[in-house]
Amino acid sequence: MKFFVDTAEIDEIAELNDLGMVDGVTTNPSLIMKSGRDILEVTKEIAELVEGPVSAEVVALKADEMIAEGRKLAEIAPNIAVKVPLTWDGLKACNTLTNEGRMVNVTLCFSANQALLAAKAGATFISPFIGRLDDINIDGMELIEDIRTVYDNYGYQTEILAASIRTVNHVLECARIGADVMTAPPKVIKAMANHPLTDNGLAAFMADWEKTGQKIL
Repeated sequence: MKFFVDTAEIDEIAELNDLGMVDGVTTNPSLIMKSGRDILEVTKEIAELVEGPVSAEVVALKADEMIAEGRKLAEIAPNIAVKVPLTWDGLKACNTLTNEGRMVNVTLCFSANQALLAAKAGATFISPFIGRLDDINIDGMELIEDIRTVYDNYGYQTEILAASIRTVNHVLECARIGADVMTAPPKVIKAMANHPLTDNGLAAFMADWEKTGQKIL
C-alpha cells in the first residue's frame, strides 16, 4: 500500500520522505492557508520535494472553472494530481483533464456508486472519506470494501486512496482490504511504530545493559 501524507507542512513531509515513508502528498487550500503562504508557492515546493503524486485541489464549483484551475495547477509540476470534488461538474472536469493526460484525484466520495462514476470518468484516484462516515455512525471500512469489490469486478484502474484516516487501526484495515493508497496526517503515520510491548522490552533491555557498564561507542 502506498503512503501519502496529508499535510502542507514542508518540514513534516521532508522528515517522512527521508525515511522512505512518502509515496505522495495530499493537500487542500485549507491546509495551505494555515501556513499563511501562497497556495501555488507551497504546492510547487512540495512537488519538488517528493517524486510521487501531489494532490492540489481546485476551489471552483463549475466544470469549466474547475478545468481552467486544474490546468493551471497541473502546470506547476508533472507530478501534480488535480483534486476535484465528486459532483456532476467534478466528474465532467475529471473526464476532460484525464483525456488531456493529467492525473485527477476525485475527492469527497461517500458511496460505491460515486466511486463507480469516478472510475467511468477516468479518475486516477478516488478518495473515500473513512473518518467522516464514522462520524455519522456508518462504517467507513465497508465503503472501502465495496469499492474494492466493484473495481476488481470490472478491472478499473482507478486507485482507491483511503482518506480521512484518523487512527492506526484505519490504516491496518485499509491494508487488509486492499486499498491502493492511504493518506494520513504525519502523527498517524508515526504512531504506527508505537506499541507498549516494544517500549517495555526496550526499557528492560536498557536496564540490563546499563548494569553491565559496557559501551559500544
